[in-house]
Amino acid sequence: MKPIVAIVGRPNVGKSMLFNKLIGRRLSIVQDTPGVTRDRIYGETDWNGRKFTLIDTGGIEPRTDDQILAFMRDQAQIAIDNATVIIFLTDIKTGLTASDQEVAGMLLRSGKPIVLAVNKMDSTGTVNPDFYEFYNLGMGDPIAVSAVHGHGTGDLLDACVQYFPPEEEEEEEEEDAIKVAVIGKPNAGKSSLINKILGEERTIVSNVAGTTRDAIDSRFENEKGTFIFIDTAGMRKKSKVDEDIEKYSVLRATMAIDRSDVCLIMIDATEGVTEQDTKVAGMAHEAGKASIIVVNKWDLVEKDGKTMDHMREKVRQDLAFMSYAPILFISAKTGQRVDRLFELIDYVSNQASTRITTGMLNNVLSDAQTRVQPPTDKGRRLKIYYMTQVGIRPPHFVIFCNDARLFHFSYQRYIENCIRNTFGLEGTPIILSIRQKGEKEE
Repeated sequence: MKPIVAIVGRPNVGKSMLFNKLIGRRLSIVQDTPGVTRDRIYGETDWNGRKFTLIDTGGIEPRTDDQILAFMRDQAQIAIDNATVIIFLTDIKTGLTASDQEVAGMLLRSGKPIVLAVNKMDSTGTVNPDFYEFYNLGMGDPIAVSAVHGHGTGDLLDACVQYFPPEEEEEEEEEDAIKVAVIGKPNAGKSSLINKILGEERTIVSNVAGTTRDAIDSRFENEKGTFIFIDTAGMRKKSKVDEDIEKYSVLRATMAIDRSDVCLIMIDATEGVTEQDTKVAGMAHEAGKASIIVVNKWDLVEKDGKTMDHMREKVRQDLAFMSYAPILFISAKTGQRVDRLFELIDYVSNQASTRITTGMLNNVLSDAQTRVQPPTDKGRRLKIYYMTQVGIRPPHFVIFCNDARLFHFSYQRYIENCIRNTFGLEGTPIILSIRQKGEKEE
């Protein structure tokens, strides 16, 4: 695995700002409110030819009774345990605090290499006298940095890289990992599912809607393959997104869908499909992502012999535009059917990558036209010349005809159904593009 660098410190010292500066993009939410970063955020970057994983953590409050702050401290501890080297970030504007000293003790007990950085040293040429008091932490020479301007970040990374193992010891990461975005409205059980899969408290789980704010990645391997699970903030109706942070969370969830291979659309079995569930599923559908509808909290539903059939039928009605997506009933809490997910994820991912030869497609097209004649309009009949596949994820087919205006939507749907009946393509949307003779094939 690549070396891992964890940025650790008390709240509001600028960890997320430094994280974004070092990876070169706004992945972590930055806000002046302490406690904005709650989970561990992962990013990939490199320095002087060495690639490594950078982790942003929630601020550590050594002494707190607040449940969320306690969760954040636990998340930071997991990051410390997994790190190759730790950046301990402090703040020149507040100076050395008692909390800094307690966090320093926690880090020193870990036995990991520590690079001490003093942030918000924004002016160059002069050194704030308070800078020298950070020597009292007993962590060697502090490095002055400015997360806002980037001053000192080169020296900081040089200090980190010296603790990396030799390159030949690093294992090459597998490129065939399937990226899985877990999406849904708040409190549907997204984080609980990932924790059940990983067997650890990898993400904060709370009954408070909106606990997960950032999209975070968790790598998992088993006999079915390698998966990267992206837990996302629950998506609310826009009218309820009144905090800037919540707005960023919805944006982050949208970005998670964009970079995923497969979307797990979490539905709360106790509530059924809501209007918001429909919108969330629509985002995955419009993005062309392979999808699985996961009905969670099945253990809380009173059942008779036909409960599952009735629920499946209701889901199909409410999410009619996703008739291709398989439905799985699970309980993230008890683990019921969670193991079935990996087989389904692998299956729909492969379906979305299916390539079909032009010859096979045109055999299907010929049979389809024999069974149902192409439509006519004012004496003109639609003539379909041929069909070819031009892309995958999702499968994208182009059909060439004499007049695109004659190709009614209903006939397009008929052709799509013929393709699905022959080749399956379960779990993935299909794109059909209609081209008139003479148009260029993209």
